[in-house]
Amino acid sequence: MAQTEGIRISRMQPHMLRHTFVTTMLDAGVSLRDVQTAARHADPRTTMRYDQARKKPRPAPNYIPAAYTASGT
Repeated sequence: MAQTEGIRISRMQPHMLRHTFVTTMLDAGVSLRDVQTAARHADPRTTMRYDQARKKPRPAPNYIPAAYTASGT
C-alpha cells in the first residue's frame, strides 16, 4: 500500500502507524493524558517519549484555549 501511494519505505511496520497516530494527536493539541488513553499506554512516560522525540516543539499550554476559541467551535 505504501508503494502504491509513492512512499518509499523498505518495510511498513505497525509501530510506524502507531507512532504516526500518537504524534498526529499531539500535534493537534490533544492532551498527553488523552493520547495516553487512546494509545493504551499504561505508563505516561511511554507517551511522553513520543512527545519528546518530535522535532517540532509543543505550543505553550495557553495557546490551546486561544486556538480553540479562535476556531469558533
